[in-house]
Amino acid sequence: MARFDAIIIGAGMSGMYQLIRLRELGMSVRVFEAGTGVGGTWYWNRYPGARFDSESYSYGFSFDPELLQEWSWSEHFAPQPETLRYLNRVAEKYDLQRDIQFNAEVKSAHFTGEGWRVTLADGTAHEARFLITAIGALSAHTLPRIEGIESFRGPSFHTARWPKEGVDFAGKRVAVIGTGATGVQTIQEVAKTAGHLTVFQRTPNWCTPLHNSKITEEEQARIKQSYPEIFARCAETYACFLHTADPRNTFDVSKEEREAFWEKLYASPGFGIWVGNFKDSYTNREANAELSAFIARKIRERVKDPSVAEMLIPKNHGFGTRRVPMETRYYEVYNQPNVELVDSKATPITRITPTGLSTTERDFAFDIIIYATGFDGLTGAFDRIDIRGRDGRSLREDWASGARTLVGMLAEGYPNMLMLLGPHTALGNIPRSIEYNVEWVTALLRHMQANGLAMAEARPEAVEGWMQHVLECSVGLLANEVDSWFTGVNKNVEGRQVRTLSRYSGSAPAYRARGEAIAAGGYAELLFTPACGSVSDPASSSVPA
Repeated sequence: MARFDAIIIGAGMSGMYQLIRLRELGMSVRVFEAGTGVGGTWYWNRYPGARFDSESYSYGFSFDPELLQEWSWSEHFAPQPETLRYLNRVAEKYDLQRDIQFNAEVKSAHFTGEGWRVTLADGTAHEARFLITAIGALSAHTLPRIEGIESFRGPSFHTARWPKEGVDFAGKRVAVIGTGATGVQTIQEVAKTAGHLTVFQRTPNWCTPLHNSKITEEEQARIKQSYPEIFARCAETYACFLHTADPRNTFDVSKEEREAFWEKLYASPGFGIWVGNFKDSYTNREANAELSAFIARKIRERVKDPSVAEMLIPKNHGFGTRRVPMETRYYEVYNQPNVELVDSKATPITRITPTGLSTTERDFAFDIIIYATGFDGLTGAFDRIDIRGRDGRSLREDWASGARTLVGMLAEGYPNMLMLLGPHTALGNIPRSIEYNVEWVTALLRHMQANGLAMAEARPEAVEGWMQHVLECSVGLLANEVDSWFTGVNKNVEGRQVRTLSRYSGSAPAYRARGEAIAAGGYAELLFTPACGSVSDPASSSVPA
């Protein structure tokens, strides 16, 4: 049985960066990756139209100044193939592949008393003192709970398991089930060549224009000169985007000023319309209703058929209270004669058939079916691994009513298990969160090395205190009154029908401040075991900094 200092699950951006940092600590590391290459999200999500919706130059790694200067993004919002090339360049530069085992799906991770035993799908087992999960917040893809999925005789794909060779839609009858962020990106591309496209929409989402464009040589030079300022800006904003909330409240200004401000945001690239709006847009019902009405008018202006436009306007949640998909002429797709929109809440899909699918109203024939049905967010990837901590306790069972963590990176009862992008870490512009979390984990391990500490886990009272803070941050947010992956709800997953406290709703700077306070205080919130000792009394076994 192979033994390492640390095992990392996942070779996406967080796993890659954590590997780089652990090597610097002199640790032996093995990364297990289910895919055949690095990239995580950008390896698996090869569907047509997949791309950034945060600015490319705010998304890449910031830790290597040389890499920042040598890599040039071609578009303000880069497409998936380019992003995957970028991550492969990082892997090549740091020779990461020599410590990564591909085609290695982790089935279980059990705490042994001295470390972790990780078992792969092929039955092989490996041990390490530290287990680091780099499995992503949105990586556990879900298929809809519809009978007959296996019976369809044509090609069918989930957007997160797209074939590497691509798919030809020319002249084909295509179904897309789902209109979340991946569905929106897929639909606007498939509609360009499909003979006929039928979109099955259960819940419409508020979508706004991406306004993507190529990066000119002049812009490229300016971007490369401005990286310190770009990353400093990301560090100070609420969600690490280049955009942040306007300091005014919605009704601080006149109706005319509001309309002009919204028109400007709607015409601007990226997430500004979502995260750069008036500061009370997602806490004040009247303010959110005004903003939602503005976006609804935009949809009606862009969709020619009034009945179709109404189908595309959400009625069960306000703008920005769920994840806002960015689009490029998405609404204009529904003006095309080869595109049909079906309300699958009014006429639910009853089953997939060998030749297509059936709803309560009619039968459809298709050549290709695409499932854009999203992910079991935040905790789903953890649930798919049999993780067992001290005394054999099950993480899946412990989190059945909602995850409980310390700063999203540790769980009580699971010594030496460290989570990158675990529940209750700051989300937003994900690579900025990844870099902070990796650095925090690395500093903790360095502290343990310096002080002769073998194991660390979260103290129960520290977890309770953090969860109270997470709860306080969620109070008053309209998003927490809506069913979405933000609130731990997924209609396609058994047991995910009740809202839970699944995400950290505070700002990224506030999150980092809590993490830094823990480190500065000598990690008093953690219970440590000395390298040659055993835990008998939590108070006496704590080792101060």
